[in-house]
Amino acid sequence: MNAAIDAAGMDVAKSSVPRTPPHPTHKLKLLLRREFWEHKGGFFWAPIWAGGISLLLTLMALIFGEVAMRREAVSGLKVNGQVMINGLDLNLITEQMSPDDVQKLADGISLSTASAMFWPLLVLGFVVFFYCLGSLYDERKDRSVLFWKSLPVSDRDTVLSKALSALVVAPTLAIAVGIACMVAFLLVLSVFVLLHHGNPFVLLWSPDNLLANAGVALAAIPVYALWALPSAGWLLLCSAWSKSKPFLWAIMIPVFAGVFISWFDLMNVFNLDSSWFWKNVVAHLLGGVFPGTWFTVMDMDGLQVKELGNHLVLLKALYSALATPQLWIGAGAGIAMIAAAVRLRRWRDDN
Repeated sequence: MNAAIDAAGMDVAKSSVPRTPPHPTHKLKLLLRREFWEHKGGFFWAPIWAGGISLLLTLMALIFGEVAMRREAVSGLKVNGQVMINGLDLNLITEQMSPDDVQKLADGISLSTASAMFWPLLVLGFVVFFYCLGSLYDERKDRSVLFWKSLPVSDRDTVLSKALSALVVAPTLAIAVGIACMVAFLLVLSVFVLLHHGNPFVLLWSPDNLLANAGVALAAIPVYALWALPSAGWLLLCSAWSKSKPFLWAIMIPVFAGVFISWFDLMNVFNLDSSWFWKNVVAHLLGGVFPGTWFTVMDMDGLQVKELGNHLVLLKALYSALATPQLWIGAGAGIAMIAAAVRLRRWRDDN
């Protein structure tokens, strides 16, 4: 009996010991994990399917080209005035190239390799757009917001986790899938090069090709997060505010505002044309989640077509967007709209 009393006393003592509250970063990590698992189809599988389809189309194009070349090789394939009876010989062609031609070939291969990331990044824009638009609206629609509000998680942390998922987690996963697509694309091209007596390690697998493209893509994540911030903030605000059809509200309000301003030439008050509002407000709010849309504010002066294969030049042009007031004003507006979405989530109830 004394042992039972001692055990009960120990249990009471253990329960009376104050527990350390979880660190805010640990709580945010759990919220980010929750967002990923709830939207794994959009964050993870959608870029993979897009990249897989693009690789399938590339493979079909190479097979079609190979069949067409073999048909031409029957009558003799002519390259640089020489007839190749046995088909295309890449080794013979590269031996006759000058160093400038070899550099141009490497730049062209680098650009074609980077194009393998196009479809995963295009899908990223649609995924982030509809994720932000439905993230706060859907939880009110299916009443799951009541469960999440019963947990010791603040509205600020919840909305912040959704914004970080859209601006950091989703683009990081899409770029990782894009890099994997580049590797797969090079593997497919390597088979084609080997079939035509070429050396894929010389033509394709140079460090300046794959690693530099991957580095530029990863370096673009901070620029994407800042540039997409007003668009994500606007979509989250519409998701928290609208009682129904958030898509129509998110589209109609900026478009109707643009029509109203254009109709009455209100931008003339600031000595600006109405097209400025369409470009810097409407297009930025609705299209800022699509990667690469910040090229309109990049410093492209002096960037020649022949320099597109120079990754240092591209990186400098990419980060030139950080020196523009459009990006930082938009980022400030995005933060303000996210804060408004936090306030709306606290009291918005569709009962």
